[in-house]
Amino acid sequence: MTLSSTRYLPRIADQILARKLKSSGAVQIKGPKWCGKTATAEQAAASCIYMQDPDNGHSYMQLANSKPSILLRGDKPRLIDEWQMAPQLWDAVRFAVDQEHGRGQFILTGSATPRKSEMPAHSGVGRIARMNMRPMSLFESQESTGSVSLTSLFDGHMDVADLVDFDIERIAHVLCRGGWPESVTEGNQDAALEMASNYIEELLDADIDEIDGVRRNKTWMAQIVRSYARNVSSEASLSTIAADMQGEPPSRDTVSEYVDALTRACVFEDLEAWAPRLRSKTAVRTSPTRHFCDPSLAAAALGATPQKLLEDFETFGLLFESMCIRDLRTYMDQLDGKVYHYRDKTDLEADAVLVLNDGRYALVEVKLGSKPIDVAAANLKKLASKIDSTHQGEASFLLVLTGTATAYRREDGVIVAPLASLAP
Repeated sequence: MTLSSTRYLPRIADQILARKLKSSGAVQIKGPKWCGKTATAEQAAASCIYMQDPDNGHSYMQLANSKPSILLRGDKPRLIDEWQMAPQLWDAVRFAVDQEHGRGQFILTGSATPRKSEMPAHSGVGRIARMNMRPMSLFESQESTGSVSLTSLFDGHMDVADLVDFDIERIAHVLCRGGWPESVTEGNQDAALEMASNYIEELLDADIDEIDGVRRNKTWMAQIVRSYARNVSSEASLSTIAADMQGEPPSRDTVSEYVDALTRACVFEDLEAWAPRLRSKTAVRTSPTRHFCDPSLAAAALGATPQKLLEDFETFGLLFESMCIRDLRTYMDQLDGKVYHYRDKTDLEADAVLVLNDGRYALVEVKLGSKPIDVAAANLKKLASKIDSTHQGEASFLLVLTGTATAYRREDGVIVAPLASLAP
């Protein structure tokens, strides 16, 4: 089958995929529908098979059930798109990698993770590397200047100075539009803004049943998505999510099952808590903060338009924080690091904690406007002083990530940077 020849905007995932193909026999790319997984995989693939091909999909499924090795034949790397439709392909790929002893043989893409009961017999550890993709960050959509590099900050280069042309109205627009490749490249702004709403509609109408074949209550699903949106960037419990639903809500276990399905569909992507060593015995909260893979989905679920966000800065601020988390996660993927959040029993917090594999870390607060920057900087300094540097080390940098126009280093050493200036 001929690979797609449509215009392709380079992705951070391109470099990650190339790196992983050099070190592993196969690479699994996981992410939500429409985020560009297939297009990215096609850039590196020499041959492809699409399990959702309307003309041949039925035949592919029959082969997957009878002799899956036939589907693996082709020039390498071979892309198997939406592999989770036939989970047995995972073990077939793992076996082929073992037999051929080569690297960069297969790329598996999928927008859902099978339930544990349907998972392949073997994990693929040592043979199949994993990577995540999300909708585009501002750097990938070419809307960030890229002047403030996380890599440079971690390496100790703190000379930060920039003035970005990205006002609050534009932030509201790109937040509601999202980082979906089709919406980013869509010339008609009104059409681009409709795509997140279309995503939610399709998700509720069909997609969620396709994850595992389980039919779910569409009304409950819609209410859970909306409740998640109302609680975005918070540590709301599943009981809170259930209580927030209208009418007679389902049980907590049912809510948990629905949330699990949406997480496996890569629609929800909660942010786990960081547990550093502290100088005192302050108890650290371990609840995750609630996030979508892209803030545009939360905005769409709430019926929020750019104009409505400009009239409701509280909601705007929470959704902006979620957009920052999306971009930070993507940038930290390139750095082979992770993003967490921190909050303790005294409510001292960091909206994001960036942690590299070598143990270096940075503390980040998110503020949409300029007025709270002083408070955010003082908060970061206080948190940094509570961390046991003997065991944890000193923070590489403290960063206030904003929706303002200016990037600079404060006299107290805290970096202030617009999201539209950030890069890996």
